[in-house]
Amino acid sequence: MRCVMDYKIFIPVLVSFALSAIMGPVIIPVLRNLKMGQTERVEGVQSHLKKAGTPTMGGVIILASVAVTSLIYVKDYPQIIPVLFLTVGFGLIGFLDDYLKVVMKRSDGLYPMQKMALQIVVTAIFAYYLVKVAKVPLTMIVPFTHGYELNLGWLAIPVLFFAVIGTVNGTNFTDGLDGLASSVTVLVATFFTVVAVGTKSGLEPITCAVVGALMGFLLFNVYPASVFMGDTGSLALGGFVAGAAYMMRMPLFILIVGFIYLAEVISVILQVTYFKKTGGKRLFKMAPIHHHFELCGWSETRVVAVFSIITAILCLIALMGV
Repeated sequence: MRCVMDYKIFIPVLVSFALSAIMGPVIIPVLRNLKMGQTERVEGVQSHLKKAGTPTMGGVIILASVAVTSLIYVKDYPQIIPVLFLTVGFGLIGFLDDYLKVVMKRSDGLYPMQKMALQIVVTAIFAYYLVKVAKVPLTMIVPFTHGYELNLGWLAIPVLFFAVIGTVNGTNFTDGLDGLASSVTVLVATFFTVVAVGTKSGLEPITCAVVGALMGFLLFNVYPASVFMGDTGSLALGGFVAGAAYMMRMPLFILIVGFIYLAEVISVILQVTYFKKTGGKRLFKMAPIHHHFELCGWSETRVVAVFSIITAILCLIALMGV
């Protein structure tokens, strides 16, 4: 029995994994020496206070692995350019935020307005490239309709901004436990890899690169983590998910495969709204939602396992709806 599949397409997974696994032991001590330690909120989960001092900004490992691997393939696969731009663009915003927090000791990092302005600029450049250069239609494939495409007309652009920035911030909220954002996103990236290979979309090198980079990063990021990805990593991963989805006209699928990102954002919005409306009462013990489960007595590893299993099942369901 002979399979006709071209396995060379999976080489970027191995290249990116190798880069990530090799860079870890080199970069982590550098981050530690630069005092790029994670600061934990005093009012947060008590068990997290011992994490103070763990180097953050480890997202540079993911970003570098993905960028280098993608650049090897960019000549033959020009479709990866907008996804790489969105990944690196948001990664740089995250890097700036982390740098201000950790090195310059400005506790808030970028001010909310600065962060939002930069995110809008990066998204606008992506939108322009998508429509004018890559000529990708902004119609969206509706899951489970055998390829029916939803055309929003002029509304497609504001929806793009909302979807991209929402996904990026959802990924950012998910990054609160050892290995959580990495585990969830490696599954989402695998989903996009399967679809990219199946539809011959030309995005395979970058989706594979993200899978490899995250597997390499997880060697150092699983509980107990010796490095955190910081905003550098979480914003970059959000940019990748949104970029890959839009290039394949699949932003509606983010609602399925990225359900965890969505749940994290919604839990924060509900918590803040409820707190204001009731004059100080809380809906959850703590938001984002992963901390609520921790305070209910779940171990960190259990939350990560359950959230990853949910994502894996939802990715399989989404594949049936492609």
